[in-house]
Amino acid sequence: MSASLNYKSFSKEQQTMDNLEKQLICPICLEMFTKPVVILPCQHNLCRKCASDIFQASNPYLPTRGGTTVASGGRFRCPSCRHEVVLDRHGIYGLQRNLLVENIIDIYKQESTRPEKKSDQPMCEEHEEERINIYCLNCEVPTCSLCKVFGAHKDCQVAPLTHVFQRQKSELSDGIAVLVGSNDRVQGVISQLEDTCKTIEIGFEDPPLQVQAAASGSGNGADSEPARHVFSFSWLNSLNE
Repeated sequence: MSASLNYKSFSKEQQTMDNLEKQLICPICLEMFTKPVVILPCQHNLCRKCASDIFQASNPYLPTRGGTTVASGGRFRCPSCRHEVVLDRHGIYGLQRNLLVENIIDIYKQESTRPEKKSDQPMCEEHEEERINIYCLNCEVPTCSLCKVFGAHKDCQVAPLTHVFQRQKSELSDGIAVLVGSNDRVQGVISQLEDTCKTIEIGFEDPPLQVQAAASGSGNGADSEPARHVFSFSWLNSLNE
């Protein structure tokens, strides 16, 4: 019952309409059938005008009136399967109209002109005419009012979807602010540690300081090792201060 599910349903519906449109294309004019639509003996369909054009092209020597062949009889081949169509004395007008295809075309055009559902107003998957406007606190999913009254969430606690959205948005914003603040403090500690490491490296590379440490250690004999440790700790403590 989410917006993504509604979008998938809409995409599937659109794909169905596209497939239907392909079945309503005339093989001659390559447009949607124009009424009246005639059905050939081989069960393929043509616009009556397109069938008349094929008939005239196949029988160029037959007399015409106003662009329409007036002679009775004749034959032509189906453009889809090449089956030979033999006409009686009524000519093209003797072919049966396919009222079913004409009705499908009317329904298709009506559906195509209907306004599309806005993507920012997701609809319930169970109740297609109902908007998703509440949030189930038990199942933690958005749903519609009918699902609360009659459906799967009738025993659950719900809240207005807008209220839940604002609350979760505020919680998310607060969490982001905490993360940003923590990141700033971590970056500050990292900078201090880097400065301390640089200072220590510079201090041990200074020759007078190394000579002083060595002299202090050699004067005490057996106490030279503890003296170096005392010097090191006192020097680090001065850096921290």
